[in-house]
Amino acid sequence: MAPQPGDAPPHSGPGPLESTAVLFERMRGGDEAARQRLFERFLPILRRWAHGRIPARARGMADTDDIVQVTLIRALNRLDAFEPRREGAFLAYLRHILLNSVREELRRAGRKPSASGQEFERADPAPSPLEQAIGADELARYEQALGDLPVESREAVLMRIEFGYSYAEIAEALGKPNPNAVRMTISRALVKLAERMRE
Repeated sequence: MAPQPGDAPPHSGPGPLESTAVLFERMRGGDEAARQRLFERFLPILRRWAHGRIPARARGMADTDDIVQVTLIRALNRLDAFEPRREGAFLAYLRHILLNSVREELRRAGRKPSASGQEFERADPAPSPLEQAIGADELARYEQALGDLPVESREAVLMRIEFGYSYAEIAEALGKPNPNAVRMTISRALVKLAERMRE
């Protein structure tokens, strides 16, 4: 059935008959409707994430929505090479591809021709909103510490902190027994994250 006005956004939790894993399997079997549903489910999630992470200098070179759409298309085209065990693993994979796309945009933006076309000028070095909030150095420490977490803890932190999933949604996506189990997993992961960042 087609989505109706007022329907919950895609990340508010897939129904039991249409989990992300089921859609992956259907898509691998050639089901274009499943591919489209995955695209519709993850596009708004990535858009929200990207608007907080892409610096102004990159946003000026390519529309954020274009970067996000290309990222999602690339990820869906490479599903044969990637076995998403859980929704959190797929989000981490999307985030990785999107970060690489952003870096690529930044490299392009760094050598942008001027309007006259006569010489090259440096692009505006404005930080992303997230960099403005916590600082570029702190962001680099966060990325390093995040990479040191166990895989499941990293996925839970990403889903909660960066992608805005509820504890119930994360419990369903990670196969946890209940939201409280997820809350405990994330609390412990954040303590470890903070310790690693202090180091």
